[in-house]
Amino acid sequence: LLFNLQVFLNTMATVSSGGGMLRAEEESEAEVRREDQNNINKFARLNARLNEVKAEKESIKKQLEGIDDASTELMMGSGEKVMLMVGGETFFEVSEEYATEHCEAEVEKLQEQVDGLEHEEADILEEQAKLKTILYGRFGKSIQLE
Repeated sequence: LLFNLQVFLNTMATVSSGGGMLRAEEESEAEVRREDQNNINKFARLNARLNEVKAEKESIKKQLEGIDDASTELMMGSGEKVMLMVGGETFFEVSEEYATEHCEAEVEKLQEQVDGLEHEEADILEEQAKLKTILYGRFGKSIQLE
């Protein structure tokens, strides 16, 4: 299952400055081993997961901003008002105190999720750095991992 890396990479190689093909002296004659292909595949999977984690983290941060805005509005209240909260597609009346406690609990829960995603992002970047070291060491400029 080994094939010549030069043929494979010549079709995919680009130079960041102009998008052209690699010069002959920059090409690698190394063959892609199963281990190399596994590392390339693992890097691609990690990259896909990294993009998912970033998107999910951004979505949660937007939710946090919305809850923060709601908390600010609650703080401006007199403390005796009845508030409307949304539960699914239904509105229901709750005390201002309950609404404030609910917002605080939601912020805490969402912040824990963001912290977990940030930790996962750091782990992915660390693993990708290791794979980059291995793959760039083997193939040099013939492989593009960005």
